[in-house]
Amino acid sequence: MWMLVVLGALVVVAGVDLVVEPRWRYRVHRWEITEQAVYVQSGVVVREWRIAPLSRVQTVDSQRGPLQQSLGLATVIVTTASASGPLKIHGLAQDDAAALVDRLTAITEATPGDAT
Repeated sequence: MWMLVVLGALVVVAGVDLVVEPRWRYRVHRWEITEQAVYVQSGVVVREWRIAPLSRVQTVDSQRGPLQQSLGLATVIVTTASASGPLKIHGLAQDDAAALVDRLTAITEATPGDAT
């Protein structure tokens, strides 16, 4: 009997997570690409706003895990020499991610700087 209670609780928590988390992420996660920089805002409890000048961008990658592949999504990862690590833009449609990687690569190549 206690197994059914635990299973029921897990189903309720998973259901709430599936309904609430995507909407919450949409409200708090933002990103923008300009000709000068990449801007990424993330965080639920502690908000983080990071800016990477395109003259400092070293690599631009696209990542797709098994779940993302099944949903047609991708993550774009912008790496700089920052000790804070790469900037990640999650949950993009696969085609949008590919276009963003191409755009960032073209802008970065045209931007003067040493990327260090």
